[in-house]
Amino acid sequence: MTTQPKITVYTTPWCPYCHSAKALLKKKGVAFEEIDVQDPALRQQMMLKSQGRRTVPQIFIGDRHVGGSDDLHELDRRGGLDALLQPA
Repeated sequence: MTTQPKITVYTTPWCPYCHSAKALLKKKGVAFEEIDVQDPALRQQMMLKSQGRRTVPQIFIGDRHVGGSDDLHELDRRGGLDALLQPA
């Protein structure tokens, strides 16, 4: 059985870039885990995984760190996002 790669989005409720990134993922019809980094421990987890990035969103597809909302949208414009979202 093939499964979609795990998608994790570190976010805050008031972040417009987070809303934009999540809207694109929803448009693609993929499920994702949203982690609210208002909790300092979760923000620290995000920073460790993203090599020190403090801003949200930080998006991971499988083991790959995609970056933020602009990075996700650029990946989609270049045609690379759909390939990353394919089941393994």
